[in-house]
Amino acid sequence: MATAIWRNASRFRNFRRCLYTHTLSQCRSSFPASSPMTDSLHPPSPPFLRPVIAVGADFKSLGICGRYLSNSTTAATDNQEKASFSSSKANSEGTQNAGGSQQNSGDAGKPVRGGPVSWLSFLLLLATGIGIILYYDKVKKRHIEEISNASKAVKEGPSAGKAAIGGPFSLINHDGKRVTEKDFLGKWTLVYFGFTHCPDICPDELQKLAAAIDKIKEKAGIEIVPVFISVDPERDTPEQVHEYVKEFHPKLVGLTGNSDEIKKVARAYRVYYMKTEEEDSDYLVDHSIVMYLMDPNMEFVKFFGKNNDVDSLTDGVIKEIHQRKKYR
Repeated sequence: MATAIWRNASRFRNFRRCLYTHTLSQCRSSFPASSPMTDSLHPPSPPFLRPVIAVGADFKSLGICGRYLSNSTTAATDNQEKASFSSSKANSEGTQNAGGSQQNSGDAGKPVRGGPVSWLSFLLLLATGIGIILYYDKVKKRHIEEISNASKAVKEGPSAGKAAIGGPFSLINHDGKRVTEKDFLGKWTLVYFGFTHCPDICPDELQKLAAAIDKIKEKAGIEIVPVFISVDPERDTPEQVHEYVKEFHPKLVGLTGNSDEIKKVARAYRVYYMKTEEEDSDYLVDHSIVMYLMDPNMEFVKFFGKNNDVDSLTDGVIKEIHQRKKYR
């Protein structure tokens, strides 16, 4: 019995020492599950009512064991929280890396911007410019058609007033005879102002006039008297005019006169003329390039400019004559 008591006391001391150096489970493992002493001191009890601390432990030992258990629990909790934090951090870093890789892959799919003007923007600009040009051309054509339709819708007729062009004159023809506007009454007349020393314009216009009156006779059977009036009285004598007009058409009538007579007829027909580049006797005369269509009463009907060719001059004269006859 004494031996058993001594053995139990020794084990109790070892248990107390173990409380300071080992864990509670290690301390308890140093004792057998049952001993004669413990069995004799404590009757058997259900498992859930068995004490955690061995019998005979003092309050100091209980406090140490409580602190150990608290520290162990806190350490386990801290370890668990650290593990959870590490896991969540790893997950967040993985998500961030995944997002970064996804962003990188998205950036990789985007086209790299080149220079300030790309091919696409250039093509769009070109297409826009072509569209604007086509639209402007379409609007212009439509506007021209509207003007043409409006002009055709207006009934053609004689003008309400008469232009202040034409009037009485007294000149000398290429045969040296004095003539006036009355000598041309009863005939349709085309009058052109020029000078015999004209290098190119006057010959071209007189050739056009000669060809037009022949075509008018051929197409409409209308006799037109072509008339040439000189605006260079200093050089264009009747003899000079005679030699000049016979080169263009046998029916072409040439008229000249002195400075006052030429000035008067030019003012009546609103013709501009002026001497230019005078060097001794060699000079040119700048003048209006116009043909005047005069009716049989020597009244102004219409003028035709340099832009009219032989055909347009022919058709224009025939049209004006037919229109004038229609409304008489």
